[in-house]
Amino acid sequence: MNIASVSQIHARMEQITSRFDTGSSFAAALSSAQGTTTAPRAAGTPAAAATSAAGGPAQRWAHKLPAAAQKWVPHIEQAARRHGLDPRLLAALVKQESGFRADAGSHAGAIGLTQLMPGTARELGVDPYDPIANLDGGARYLSQQLDRFGSVPLALAAYNAGPGRVSSAGGIPQISETQHYVRNVTSFYADLGGRA
Repeated sequence: MNIASVSQIHARMEQITSRFDTGSSFAAALSSAQGTTTAPRAAGTPAAAATSAAGGPAQRWAHKLPAAAQKWVPHIEQAARRHGLDPRLLAALVKQESGFRADAGSHAGAIGLTQLMPGTARELGVDPYDPIANLDGGARYLSQQLDRFGSVPLALAAYNAGPGRVSSAGGIPQISETQHYVRNVTSFYADLGGRA
């Protein structure tokens, strides 16, 4: 096994373990499963820091978001929790994709907060014009890329350029837009306290 494989395995293990909150109580785990209160915690975050999506310590990162983002924080947390993501990562993606504008569109035809392409939205079974469904679809698609590629930078590259390009390149494609995208999202994710 080469060093790259070991580091990829280590990164994947961190990603998987970050999805499980071993320090939470049964009641908190039940609430989370029912989609009510407890948000997933990021790797290395004490269980006591994870709290309600309605407010509190789990949202300390949210004050770093622009004013336009504040109304989306509970929805970002809910979509991220549903798909096993760190909400800070989803927030960083939304900031880059749309600047938290639900009506955002691109010249390529991408739609909404997470800038879903119509074909991707159809595959995910979501209405890209519905902001809550758009967040859910974007979170699910990013989670799929994390599962496939095993690292935040590669998953973000796949989100931006497409998984086929990342597979063909064997890493982040040599596309300036994609490289810029990955740098921006991971940088803002770090600003929010996340670790790529």
